[in-house]
Amino acid sequence: MTKSAKLAAAAISLLVCASVFSRDAANRDDGKIPYESLSAISSADGTVAHRVGRMVLAVTNNGTFGNGFANSNVDFFTNELVLSCEYPRGSNTKYLFAGAFWVGAVVGRDTLVSTAATGWSWIREFNPDEAPFGEIVKRSISSIDNDLSRGAISEEDYIVVYTDTITEGVEQDYFGRPHIPLNIEVTQNSYAWSYSYAEDFVLFDYRVKNIGSNRLEKVYMGIYVDADVYFGQDNSTRGYADDICGFVEAFPHEYEGCEFYDTVNIAWIADNDGDPDGGAFTDMSVRHVTGSRIVRTPADSLDVSFNWWISNTSSVLDFGPRERAGAGRLQEDFRDFRTGGLGTPEGDVNQYYLLRNMEFDYDQIYTASIGPADTLWLYPLQELAGDFADGFDTRYLLSFGPFNIDPGEKLPISFAYVAGENFHRDPGNIGNLPHNPHAFYANIDFSDMALNAAWAGRVYDNPGIDTDGDGYAGKVRLCCCDSIGYSLEDLLDTVLIEDYDPNLCEMIWYEGDGIPDFRGASPPPPPDFWLEPHVGGIRVRINGIRSETTKDIFSGISDFEGYRIYCGRDDRETSFSLMASYDKEDYNKYVWVEEGFELLDVPYTLDSLRCLYGDSCGDMAFHPLDYPQSQPFFLPGFADSIFYFAPQDFNAAEYGTVTPIRRTYPDQPYPSSLNPDSVAADELTEDGRLKYFEYEFVVEDLLPTVPYWINVTAFDFGSPKAGLEALESSVSVGAKAAYPNNSAEAVSSGDLKVYVYPNPYRIDADYRDEGLEGRSEMDRPDNRVRAVHFANLPPRCTISIYSLDGDLIREIEHDVDPADPMASHDEWNLITRNTQAVASGLYYWVVDADGLETQIGKLVIIM
Repeated sequence: MTKSAKLAAAAISLLVCASVFSRDAANRDDGKIPYESLSAISSADGTVAHRVGRMVLAVTNNGTFGNGFANSNVDFFTNELVLSCEYPRGSNTKYLFAGAFWVGAVVGRDTLVSTAATGWSWIREFNPDEAPFGEIVKRSISSIDNDLSRGAISEEDYIVVYTDTITEGVEQDYFGRPHIPLNIEVTQNSYAWSYSYAEDFVLFDYRVKNIGSNRLEKVYMGIYVDADVYFGQDNSTRGYADDICGFVEAFPHEYEGCEFYDTVNIAWIADNDGDPDGGAFTDMSVRHVTGSRIVRTPADSLDVSFNWWISNTSSVLDFGPRERAGAGRLQEDFRDFRTGGLGTPEGDVNQYYLLRNMEFDYDQIYTASIGPADTLWLYPLQELAGDFADGFDTRYLLSFGPFNIDPGEKLPISFAYVAGENFHRDPGNIGNLPHNPHAFYANIDFSDMALNAAWAGRVYDNPGIDTDGDGYAGKVRLCCCDSIGYSLEDLLDTVLIEDYDPNLCEMIWYEGDGIPDFRGASPPPPPDFWLEPHVGGIRVRINGIRSETTKDIFSGISDFEGYRIYCGRDDRETSFSLMASYDKEDYNKYVWVEEGFELLDVPYTLDSLRCLYGDSCGDMAFHPLDYPQSQPFFLPGFADSIFYFAPQDFNAAEYGTVTPIRRTYPDQPYPSSLNPDSVAADELTEDGRLKYFEYEFVVEDLLPTVPYWINVTAFDFGSPKAGLEALESSVSVGAKAAYPNNSAEAVSSGDLKVYVYPNPYRIDADYRDEGLEGRSEMDRPDNRVRAVHFANLPPRCTISIYSLDGDLIREIEHDVDPADPMASHDEWNLITRNTQAVASGLYYWVVDADGLETQIGKLVIIM
């Protein structure tokens, strides 16, 4: 019997079919409202997506994230389709329906809660101002545009402001009560990075301001999340009914022989089995996990609650863990939600109860393990407990408080939405549920999510960094090794650090000074680059002034190490292959410390090593590779008397020989100034860039009829003392596409004629199977990824397709900057102007451009 059949039978046998809802929730079985059903309350409603990291996450300006409660699924800045939460990027997976911000407080004698969304009703109580005042703001530290980079924190900042003051158009709650505002304004900043240690989370920073005249007392705030994990992005009801969730407080970590626990405090939600196929995980499996970690609250000592529940139209299926009357920390009487169920908290008073109840619910998979003699938890209905335990339509609320907000006062809150890879390791692990939850837990893996959650905390507040200059840099652990073995000691007062023996103990900074930083170590910014296509190849022009001169924010030095050039047939990160690399010639020095060699310093150039350890700085006989680990260098009388050398990366530093990357101006000396406005004319290219930083690389033997995506990254040499490996800018973000065909300049100078391919276009040619169509659009049907290509186009023209009868089938406006590598190319997706798939037949195409002769040709389509 299927799960749905078993649940229906159980519900009927119990003779309970009372509805929890006041409406049908758009007739969706999961009770969720799709974004298409929502009407915009404000003209400034907008949605954007964090795409720079490995997790693609939608963010709105109505207090929600994910696209489930968005008023639009189109990006405010790019007009691209916004995915809810895809992880990893390009996988076509969905790990989130939506999340929402909740705030509750006591105002006078009333209890009020404002929610961005609840997930089971039409109520939306946060809204932005009207356009343009409420529009989303974007910033980026990677942008060369001063307006975009000014005040930026991350590679991708989004700033939104919304309030709960709008009452018109907001529906009444389950009990018929209208929305009563708390009168708060929320400024929400969200930050994302592409760096290896920060690419799996997005940080949210809120400022909650009391804009009313009344004091808000006993304020609680919360993050509500409903995941719905499955493959695909079609907003169907698939995948919502088999989620599991729970809470991880701490996770073990090892450093230099010392084991300790990182406090991560993360509420998580995942698919119950990862959706294996045929007993194995596939590219369509959803093995990973996402969760919420609170990293900052308005006060150090607050009450935290974690509640999960299942919303359902049947009261017996509307379930959530509930403490017995008089049990738990609140010691209160049992609260009847007056809905017939134990799960969904309808109305302000029930939502406020969940925000403040100080419950820490047991993990969902233990539902069937709660017995009738349990003194804390209510006994779940055993006919259904097993089905709840092995996955259902689950959501959770992570909340904290209380505190007060006076009129005009602002309070901060920060949290991270975090993803982790390979949560599911065993395709058959679901067989342990519901009756063997301990065995199930033994076969899932929180390590990657815990590591990413710990890094989210470190980026929020950098350990060991005295941000405000008061002499306090955070909390430290000492990992000490003596004749007995390793030991670990927490130092709550960093003044005690002076007492430790540096020969026996290693300091581990594990918590910052309490002042937010929102920054981390970063690779050099990627270089500017341009693609210049020709038939069968693409020339890549590079200018690396930013990459080679930007200083690291922590070390204060320029840690640029080199460039890498990648090429792929589409823009998915997994499609890119390394084509060429350049890195400086430098060497790491590994010093013997106690029982082994350690890397303690930044790399050395060959010249600096000759000065340090050769007979003189001009000693050409000295070479560091003459001293490998098997034959180390010995220097009597010095603290670092035994050490060996190894190359940092591949030392591919000879332009045009060891590396195919070449200097465009090999004899150009270092510029007299890094400001192009202050140098001589012979130091500049025709477009005003410094010649010294110009490079080129040519890719040949490419097919001229298909696009290639190319990206140029910059990488550094890492930070040995911070335990960071070399960092590289994103392989996929910033990639550019080009067809290895005639450039716009070649078309114009050679008076080349437009041509169309493939012609004829044949359905039975299996273009998609050959990788010629729909490479990055796996979830779209075949008839929506087809393409007929137009080559040798003028940069600005109109393409018209007509039937033999002279009917206009489709018109395409081609208007591209002549310098763009796509200026001479466009395509038709075989969809008519009436958004229908085109029929078989003979068609005429016409290309019109101002000042040029009209070109006409034929196109055959064979279905």
